Amino acid sequence: MTLLSEDRPWGSWHVLAEGDGYKVKRIEVNPHSRLSYQTHAHRAEHWVVVTGKATCVIDGETTIVGPGGCADVAIGQAHRIINDQDEDLVIVEIQRGDYTGEDDIVRLEDDYGRNSAQ
Repeated sequence: MTLLSEDRPWGSWHVLAEGDGYKVKRIEVNPHSRLSYQTHAHRAEHWVVVTGKATCVIDGETTIVGPGGCADVAIGQAHRIINDQDEDLVIVEIQRGDYTGEDDIVRLEDDYGRNSAQ
């Protein structure tokens, strides 16, 4: 099985492992970039910061998470990861749910003009 990897305007993601009900990704966020503010109907996410400092926005609440720290996103919660720093941000994301496909994204705000599931 070939694991997916994709470049995005804000950085990239790489699938590390995938199985029934879960997916594990390595997410790299470029300096001064942010992911879309989005929701998922079928999965929850657990973020662990590996390097850098993440500004995590979950349902409108902002927290700063450093290396070794984590944040949890429940199914349906609006969320985004922001890298306000001058260095790369690396996060391991553990997705849990009955469906972890890339088309389970509803973008509420996006800096790059993308619609849902792009």
